Amino acid sequence: MLFNTSYRNKDYEKKSNEMLGKAYSLLEKIKLKGIGSGRLVINEISASLKPKNMQSTDTNYANIELRPKGIIIHFANRLDRYSWTIPYYRLTIFSTETFSIHCNGEFIQFKKSRHYTDNKKFIKKMMNFKNEALNLEYYDG
Repeated sequence: MLFNTSYRNKDYEKKSNEMLGKAYSLLEKIKLKGIGSGRLVINEISASLKPKNMQSTDTNYANIELRPKGIIIHFANRLDRYSWTIPYYRLTIFSTETFSIHCNGEFIQFKKSRHYTDNKKFIKKMMNFKNEALNLEYYDG
């Protein structure tokens, strides 16, 4: 689900906590050695996720936040901030010439630039979290 989180959004907080679990506490974040990615450069966004006033000339960035039962992709457009919630059981990741995250027919595609290389360790952590949450032992990285 896509939410406009430019301002406090109680609907977003409620639904993201129900769907993905509550955000990690400070102590848990320290134990996990961070739960957020660095910046990733957005290459393309599916039409259903694009805000109506999306600027195609600007370089748009996103970052990913881990939750116990899924992820949240945060991205900005002009002065607005959007959050896309994805539960692990719907999360699909493709890595070809670009790196893309898919859910329910929607996607965000990222460029494989320096920002992607800096986040490879985080992406591996995200896949391990997904495998643990879904109990998928056969994906042994």
